[in-house]
Amino acid sequence: MNRSGLFIALGLALVVGLLFGIYPELDLKLAALFYDPAAKIFPLKLDTLAAIARDGAMWIAWGLALPAIAAPIVKLVRPDRPLLIPGRAVILLLVSLILSAGVLTNLTFKSYWGRPRPVVVTQFNGDQQFVPWWDPRGSCGRNCSFFSGEGATAFWTYAPAALTPLPWRPLAFAAATLFGLITSALRMAFGGHFFTDVAAAGLVTFLVVWLAYACIYRWRPTQLSDERIDAAMTRLAWPSYRLVQRWRGREVGPNPPL
Repeated sequence: MNRSGLFIALGLALVVGLLFGIYPELDLKLAALFYDPAAKIFPLKLDTLAAIARDGAMWIAWGLALPAIAAPIVKLVRPDRPLLIPGRAVILLLVSLILSAGVLTNLTFKSYWGRPRPVVVTQFNGDQQFVPWWDPRGSCGRNCSFFSGEGATAFWTYAPAALTPLPWRPLAFAAATLFGLITSALRMAFGGHFFTDVAAAGLVTFLVVWLAYACIYRWRPTQLSDERIDAAMTRLAWPSYRLVQRWRGREVGPNPPL
């Protein structure tokens, strides 16, 4: 999560955006690599093993997110105990996941950017017109192609990679990149997304993770500490915890122990 990674991501975004903006037909040519014109289908869409791999990729991503989801829930129930994982890790994982795979993807672009998916455009035996990545005026009404939600979820694994010990971090980032690329390639092979859909998912997600990491760990004005997060959650949950303990016949103080 250093500046070099940021500059590389911004450079790739510029190159991909300009190249596929000037030559949008490249998206169609790449999608055609996975299409069978004789059968008029994307064959891998019917492949059971490919479908299992697609579902498995999402289970892996959500499995990595599970500790960050469970930790605050357990803390709210037992505020007398420390968070299961460091507080900054909880915030990084949850905030980056919600923003990249939730708000930006499904609640923003996929809902208001009407780009049809490859499987429904006329070039692949569909009934809708192809539009380039930059044009939101396509005929798709909801759950549209730009940009890929599953791609964003897969590339979100940059967030847990950023939390690995420093000697292992390059390997973790390489694994997250490979995981995102394989998942994205499967989405293209199923006719679910164009190349620019998955490229945008990866680049946007990386930028979200980079900014979240910088705000939480690096930039002094916004820097957080694990101890302050843990203490804040303890204070938040203490009144309800005290009420439950009194109902069970156990008395605890009005304020959490320091």
